[in-house]
Amino acid sequence: MGDYHFVYKDVEGASTQWDDIQRKLGNLPPKPPAFKPPPFTAAEDEASLPKDKSWIDWKTEDELEDLEDDANLDDDRFLEEYRKKRLAELREAAKVAKFGSIIPISGSDFVREVSQAPSDVWVVVILYKDGIAECGVLMQCLEELATRYPATKFCKIISTDCIPNYPDRNLPTLLVYNNGAVKANYVGLQRFGRRCTPEGVALVLCQSDPVLNDGQSGSESGKAVIDGVRKRFLEKVVTEHEDDDDGSSSD
Repeated sequence: MGDYHFVYKDVEGASTQWDDIQRKLGNLPPKPPAFKPPPFTAAEDEASLPKDKSWIDWKTEDELEDLEDDANLDDDRFLEEYRKKRLAELREAAKVAKFGSIIPISGSDFVREVSQAPSDVWVVVILYKDGIAECGVLMQCLEELATRYPATKFCKIISTDCIPNYPDRNLPTLLVYNNGAVKANYVGLQRFGRRCTPEGVALVLCQSDPVLNDGQSGSESGKAVIDGVRKRFLEKVVTEHEDDDDGSSSD
């Protein structure tokens, strides 16, 4: 009759009293740690995760309007509300910054474009004639200001189209309008300093009223506008001075 050996195996990690004695005597290796399953972690509910709205920020106004018919977006009230808010912001920005260049007008356009402009819009009108060097200098300054302050309306009109027989010796002339009334007028280039620059013209325009508006800062006070213009003026002077120093050192 053959030998039958039965090896009894207890639950994994369990130990007998005999084994414990042998381990104390150093005859058996240390008892391995009992197996412990990792703690249970419930899967995150997608509905409870924070919504990523960054992809909407890069959409244009037309693309945001197209999303209105997106069925997937309708299921997410948060993103739909954010889409509407972003669309409103873009429309408001487009409404405020609606100029950005000098608008040529004729005598018949003057009342509509200048006198009847909205009460919250400042209008700067240059009376000029082609071929007069001083007019060209001031026009260049105004072109830069029109780009920098797109919520201020800049217009240009040939002097005699605006005022019959207006003398050339008074050119260029600037008229500043707001709410249908003339707020200021500047005759001749000398009113803007010995060296006519966009920053110098901006300082003169904003001496008493916040004529210039970049469309980004809301309705600023005259002091806030002038402070911004002065900062740009100083930065430009410093830059030009550094350029002059670099040029002289290279010689």
